[in-house]
Amino acid sequence: MIGYGNTDVGKLRKVNQDYVYINNEPIGSLDNLYIVADGVGGHKAGEVASESAIDFFEQFIYETEDDEILDLLVSALAYANEEVFKLAKTNKQYENMGTTLLATTIKNGKIFIAHVGDCRLYGIRNNKIAQMTSDHTYAMDLFKAGVISKEEAKNSKDSNVLTRALGTEKNVKADALFCDVFEDDIFIMCSDGLSDMLTDDEIFEIASKNIPTEDKVESLIQRANDNGGKDNIAVIIIEK
Repeated sequence: MIGYGNTDVGKLRKVNQDYVYINNEPIGSLDNLYIVADGVGGHKAGEVASESAIDFFEQFIYETEDDEILDLLVSALAYANEEVFKLAKTNKQYENMGTTLLATTIKNGKIFIAHVGDCRLYGIRNNKIAQMTSDHTYAMDLFKAGVISKEEAKNSKDSNVLTRALGTEKNVKADALFCDVFEDDIFIMCSDGLSDMLTDDEIFEIASKNIPTEDKVESLIQRANDNGGKDNIAVIIIEK
C-alpha cells in the first residue's frame, strides 16, 4: 500500500500548524510510516510543536530496532512528547505548546496505530466507512460515560476541547491498536480541520472514487475549504 498526503492553511487561519509525514520506504524496523500532527498554541508555537514532534518521532523510529510494532510506536510517541515538553521550556513563546499526533504503519498484513488527541483514522471496507480512532476530547469522554449522545458530542461546544495532547505535560498516555488489512482497504488519516468540515459520508464519497490517490487528497482538502475551511487541513490516504 502507498500513502499520499498534503496540508492546507484553510480559509480563516494565517499560519498552518498541521503537518504530515509520508514515508513509503522502510525506516528502522518499519516498512513505512505515516504521521499527521495538528499543533496547538499561540503565535507559531503550535507550528513548532507539530513539526518538532514529527521530527522527534521519526528520529526515534530511525534509531530504534524493535519487532514489537505497537510498543515501538508508543515509545516513539513518548519520546516525542518528552522532547517537545522540554523544547517548550526553552522559549517564552513556546509556553504551553503541544500537538495532536496520529501515527500508522502497515506491516505483515496489519495496520498499527498510535495516537494522542483528535486526529482521526478512518477505514473504508466493503463500501462502508468507520472511524477507527477515538477522539481525546471532553465531549467524547462525556459520550463514553453515557452523559450525552454521539450526535450531541459531535455538535458540542466542547467537541474540540482536548483531554490529551503531546508535549503539554511530561508524560502522556497514547492509545494503540492494530487490525488486519485487506486488499481493497482504504485508510484516511486527518486532522480535525477535515473531520469538522466534512461528514463521514462526504469523506467516503471522495475517498472511494476511482481516481488517483493524489486527486482524492486534493478533493478532500478542496471540499473542506468549500464547506468553510475554518481550520488548517491535513490529510493522508493510504491504499493499494
